[in-house]
Amino acid sequence: MYKLSQAAAMDVENILKRSSIAMKIWVDADACPVVIKDILFRAAERTGIPLTLVANQPMRIPASPRIRFLQVASGFDVADNEIVKQLAAGDLVITGDIPLAAAIEKGGLALNPRGELYTTDTNRDRLTMRDFMDTLRGSGMITGGPKALKQGDRHAFASQLDKILTRLVGNS
Repeated sequence: MYKLSQAAAMDVENILKRSSIAMKIWVDADACPVVIKDILFRAAERTGIPLTLVANQPMRIPASPRIRFLQVASGFDVADNEIVKQLAAGDLVITGDIPLAAAIEKGGLALNPRGELYTTDTNRDRLTMRDFMDTLRGSGMITGGPKALKQGDRHAFASQLDKILTRLVGNS
């Protein structure tokens, strides 16, 4: 499980205090693992918080007034740009895409499928590391993508999501 610094925990608390039950959850759904989507579907039903999956490919979602799917045109960053356009302060974005996690600058929260909460500080470090890894992959020194999602990652995600939603409901 990832531990937040005291400053990051304070950032989360401040965002959640400003937020209300009007929070929305936005999912960068093209690359989001099915098991993470299932956790999100259950959380939306349990809490009543609206959940929107954004992707450029059609996908099945449960029939629920709380869950919707928004299909965007194909293209580089089209889904990301739509999420940033729709995002309001206090919203939560689920993404493994580090540039999209920059949405935290709009006053939202960003959580990746491994349960890591992005903060302004950690996002800068992650962007630097991502660019470095892209350079290594481009030179052929490293091949392949991220490691497969493990049970511990799923647990970390569910736990972090639950903490955020529990704090939110407690603040409303």
